[in-house]
Amino acid sequence: MEQRGNKNTIKGVVVSNKMDKTIVVRAERLVKHAVFHKYIKRYVKYKAHDEQNSCQIGDKVLIIESRPLSRDKRWRMLKILGKAK
Repeated sequence: MEQRGNKNTIKGVVVSNKMDKTIVVRAERLVKHAVFHKYIKRYVKYKAHDEQNSCQIGDKVLIIESRPLSRDKRWRMLKILGKAK
């Protein structure tokens, strides 16, 4: 696939693969608390396109932004970084 410009990529863990050709990826980030200066985990769930239905729950994946593929899907699974145990 040809790539146009720089697109965002996110690493995350697959939390659902029940839909056809779609996975739900949970991406975590650390945010510093404004008053207490402790780091807090925050997460976002993204729906990503998985053309071969190759991902399983627990896999670590890299997703890349793309054009809108459906109402909620704006990401594609680029590669599997680690398989689930």
